[in-house]
Amino acid sequence: MFTPTMDLTLASAERHELEQLLRQTTLSQAIARRARVMLAVADGESYAAIGARLGVTDRFIAMWKRRYLEGGILALGDAPRAGRGHALSPALEAKILEVTLHQAPPAPLTHWTTRRLGKRLGVSHMTIARVWQRAGLRPHRVERYTESPDPDFERKAADIIGLYLNPPQHAAVLCVDEKTAIQALDRTTPVLPLSPGRAERHGFEYVRHGTLSLYAALNVHTGRVLGDTVPRHTALAFVDFLDQVVATQPRGKPIHIIADNLSAHKANPVQAWLGAHPRVTIHYTPTYSSWLNQVELWFAKIERDCIARGIFTSTTDLRKKLLQYIKLHNATCQPFLWRYRDPKRRIRASRISVTVH
Repeated sequence: MFTPTMDLTLASAERHELEQLLRQTTLSQAIARRARVMLAVADGESYAAIGARLGVTDRFIAMWKRRYLEGGILALGDAPRAGRGHALSPALEAKILEVTLHQAPPAPLTHWTTRRLGKRLGVSHMTIARVWQRAGLRPHRVERYTESPDPDFERKAADIIGLYLNPPQHAAVLCVDEKTAIQALDRTTPVLPLSPGRAERHGFEYVRHGTLSLYAALNVHTGRVLGDTVPRHTALAFVDFLDQVVATQPRGKPIHIIADNLSAHKANPVQAWLGAHPRVTIHYTPTYSSWLNQVELWFAKIERDCIARGIFTSTTDLRKKLLQYIKLHNATCQPFLWRYRDPKRRIRASRISVTVH
């Protein structure tokens, strides 16, 4: 009968390393099973319990435990297989990365492909693919970005982030914006429902019944949303919505509103309204930086959940369904958890504060 030997005790760093390994989405099932076995042994589970739960034998557990004790987490990988390996030397790998990153393909081509670069360097396209995968390179993909030209970007951004991370006591913080020109689209053909092996299908043709703009105010403390629709977004419509926002807060309570730089948010009627409401302060996001406004996250949710696949027979029907969604959201709402991952990039943690007026 097989007798297990050697206890396994994991330091906190070793346990964290194994747990991080199991979170990798590209980890092979074989290595994941070995890592789970190591954690189970360290937790004091019996070999019989581990074998029944993970489908392994006592010899399997003992073998990988021994390898782990001898070589650490790297020993959980597969040993090199017999036979001729691929001819990928460090020099060739460095050359592939050098050409990929610093040399453009022949004009008018815009990016390298595995076969295109393989032909250029005289290697197989699979060798190129392996090197790119290891280095995390995806030349076929491109992402867009917008750089803010605002010379006061850092101060404005730090002011708004400060409202999220260190909000003033006994004050309301609300993110306000409008989602403009939401179309009331009706389908001319029936929707074919979801079925096994097939997604829900909508007809290509549609009928327009007009548009509405949706004003929304997100309370960053609770996640609740106040919303209203208007035919067009104007400065006067914005002022009317601000009146609704103020009406939801206790008398005398300071109100901080985060809004973007739309001209309708800074027009003369808005400035006059602010003069008549000294307890309200509007914090404007830097130019091209509406991503700092948390209500944009909520607009993305309502777009996915209600608008993108919605069928609306009129603007009245559109308004009804938008307000129904807001009511449904508020029944189970939670605040967004705002994190700034790297304060060293443009915004210093020591500068994050709330502007006091």
